[in-house]
Amino acid sequence: MNKQTILRIAKYISICFLTVFIAAIMLGGGLFLYYVSKTPALSESKLVATTSSKIYNSNNELIADLGSERRVNAQANEIPTDLVNAIVSIEDHRFFNHRGIDTIRILGATLRNLRGGGLQGASTLTQQLIKLTYFSTSTSDQTLSRKAQEAWLAVQLEQKATKQEILTYYINKVYMSNGNYGMQTAAQSYYGKDLKDLSIPQLALLAGMPQAPNQYDPYSHPEAAQERRNLVLSEMKGQGYITAEQYEKAINTPITDGLQSLKSANSYPPYMDNYLKEVIDQVEQETGYNLLTTGMEVYTNVDSKVQQHLWDIYNTDEYVNYPDDELQVASTIVDVTNGKVIAQLGARHQSSNVSFGINQAVETNRDWGSTMKPITDYAPALEYGVYDSTASIVHDSPYNYPGTSTPVYNWDKSYFGNITLQYALQQSRNVPAVETLEKVGLDRAKNFLNGLGIDYPSIHYANAISSNTTESDKKYGASSEKMAAAYAAFANGGIYRKPMYINKIVFSDGSSKEFSDSGTRAMKETTAYMMTDMMKTVLAYGTGRGAYLSWLPQAGKTGTSNYTDDEIENSIKNTGYVAPDEMFVGYTRKYSMAVWTGYSNRLTPIVGDGFYVAAKVYRSMMTYLSEDDHPGDWTMPEGLYRNGEFVFKNGARSTWISPAPQQTPSTENSSSSSDSSTSQSSSTTPSTNDSTTTNPNNNTQQSNTPSGQQNQNSQPAQP
Repeated sequence: MNKQTILRIAKYISICFLTVFIAAIMLGGGLFLYYVSKTPALSESKLVATTSSKIYNSNNELIADLGSERRVNAQANEIPTDLVNAIVSIEDHRFFNHRGIDTIRILGATLRNLRGGGLQGASTLTQQLIKLTYFSTSTSDQTLSRKAQEAWLAVQLEQKATKQEILTYYINKVYMSNGNYGMQTAAQSYYGKDLKDLSIPQLALLAGMPQAPNQYDPYSHPEAAQERRNLVLSEMKGQGYITAEQYEKAINTPITDGLQSLKSANSYPPYMDNYLKEVIDQVEQETGYNLLTTGMEVYTNVDSKVQQHLWDIYNTDEYVNYPDDELQVASTIVDVTNGKVIAQLGARHQSSNVSFGINQAVETNRDWGSTMKPITDYAPALEYGVYDSTASIVHDSPYNYPGTSTPVYNWDKSYFGNITLQYALQQSRNVPAVETLEKVGLDRAKNFLNGLGIDYPSIHYANAISSNTTESDKKYGASSEKMAAAYAAFANGGIYRKPMYINKIVFSDGSSKEFSDSGTRAMKETTAYMMTDMMKTVLAYGTGRGAYLSWLPQAGKTGTSNYTDDEIENSIKNTGYVAPDEMFVGYTRKYSMAVWTGYSNRLTPIVGDGFYVAAKVYRSMMTYLSEDDHPGDWTMPEGLYRNGEFVFKNGARSTWISPAPQQTPSTENSSSSSDSSTSQSSSTTPSTNDSTTTNPNNNTQQSNTPSGQQNQNSQPAQP
């Protein structure tokens, strides 16, 4: 091939590459023009709008007008330079140099994303303002079309407004937690001062809050707020806005410096605060919009009367005798037919000043103990054919955690021998639960839990009797919300539905969207019925007698967590039986309710009558829910049959059962037993009042003595 031919080929290749490049430019340009043609019009009225979101209950009655609480706009000449420096330091270093989009930041983010495999944003402060005003923050909305429109509006805004005006729009637009809109409003609410009168650390705190205002709330999350404030200060030092001396002084300033007591100015009753927090979160999860800064109408699933009654149960002595004002309660109530959360409350004696703070009802930082046994051990065992009847024999005898020399103890460090599956669950024996999990297998148990909305990074044999996880992320472990939804699948025949707080949203443009969860099958109908049949006996004869109502078909399970031996020795001074958490999860054919009780400081133990509170809260609420709307009993599905007190799958390996003495349900006023996931030393453990007899075939059964005749003031039994 001669030189002329090579040059001719190179020429043709160059022309092809140039043609493709020009075509790509034209195509990209055309696509960009198409996207921006659908961009909403830039409007100053939108940028300064004080829109509010109206929230309605399940009866379409207005319960809150979020956004109308507190809003004091700052004028441009009222914004201190230190606040401007703090904002641009943490949000947009080159704010004063770009014209709406930052090409250097885009290239840097692209390189980081390629190296790290993640997704890092490159939005300027101007783009963030546009996003707050016009768009959602949903990941599904981070499309090329949306990004093009956002960039186009940002460039337009930079051409029409000064940097000072853009900063003023932003400072007045952002939500600042506790019903405060705009940084001037927050300055007056938190410090009783105007922005111009605040110190550098105070301004740094405000500058850092907009990215996650409730998470960085200095009242409910002081540690997170301080960490965020110090990051802002570090960026200010790095950008040369403050000296090293100013930085050191500022980071050593307590986060509470200058904070005043909040004054309540909420537009909704205090008993709605926890529920509304979850509404806000679910709206953002489902749509990407923050209803605190975007005007919309949200129709929720809350039953206001039920929610208020739950508040009354928590905060009066009319229904439950609490041992003191510090014992906390958190609970969630779910309609088992559709997954709707009709009521939820995360604490007693909540402050009316703090809006949307910690909601213990959805937190996964406490151990749910033996309430995990039905969903981790026994239901999977029935589902996967490990057991074929509620009369299957399990072993309550000396046994080690699989693969270890560590023994599994029951609460009393005693053993019942060979007992029925039903009795093991009824009396919450730990050894049969762990052995059952071994038979099921960790992988199958984990998959079963996933089908009920409960996930672990990895599951261990200790999870047979505990919800403990090393992960602090809310998506892992158990909460009252998750447990109520999981047990709802037992109540409705095996269908799991995601807990739903919102029903419908009407957006500012008049469009609307409805929300529901059709559900997925988590277990066979036969499994759900057999579990329900066994858990009925927990209330009638077992550890849940404090929740028993003779006229109401219901089922449930108790749970008690434990302190470690080191905690008992070094931190817990009480010599009687103590525990950090006591729970009850129960359900009827209509509602499922999970109740957690304990102290905010985990090292403050539950003692004495405190063990009865969870079951009594549940019992009081179910009485209210069911007296005028009796849900009836469950019907046995095909594939099962009953023989005496037990239920068998068709074709069960054995239909023989030892004749059981007649059991007498407890009286309605009997106290609750509770159960623990591990044992404490025998010196701190009370004796049980549940007597047993052993038949000649070594099948332990209850005696003829009626259960539940304990003295109300006696220590609870801890099986």
